[in-house]
Amino acid sequence: MENSRGAQMVVAASVVVMGWLSLVVMGGPTLHKVGGSKGWINHDVNYTEWGAQERVYVGDWLIFMFDKRYFNVLEVNKTSYENCTDRDFIKNVTRGGRDVVQLTEARTYYYISGGGYCFHGMKVAVHVEDYQDAAPAMAPAPSAMVSASLLPSVPTCLWIIVANVLYVNLVLMDLL
Repeated sequence: MENSRGAQMVVAASVVVMGWLSLVVMGGPTLHKVGGSKGWINHDVNYTEWGAQERVYVGDWLIFMFDKRYFNVLEVNKTSYENCTDRDFIKNVTRGGRDVVQLTEARTYYYISGGGYCFHGMKVAVHVEDYQDAAPAMAPAPSAMVSASLLPSVPTCLWIIVANVLYVNLVLMDLL
């Protein structure tokens, strides 16, 4: 009976460890707080610089944290961004002052705060890349060309986890 309890603990631990490792290998979406620790405010934040320094990928999220009594967040096109025009915006993402937006395609997203705040620097352009574009751009030798991603797919990772759990169970039952 005691041996069976120990086997269950080992199986549970192996499932947790393999699941965690598969997440580390595959990565996952990231939540980016616009403006860093200061958020979406009008004081001492260079949003242009912040946007240029962030590495953002398709599937990542932006969170805008601000006082909704004063500020808002509008998604706009490039021309409206450059001219700080808050008319004819694409989307008003303002909800409650802790507003989250998922970035679903590789392109540059433009956000401003209306009411004149954009003219004081409350605007950010966020360039979003496909995840496979994240690797440094090095030209591989012709013989080393690989057409598929080097990272395993989600189904592959799941099969690895299942195979490891099955293996551990068989070892613990003295079948292997």
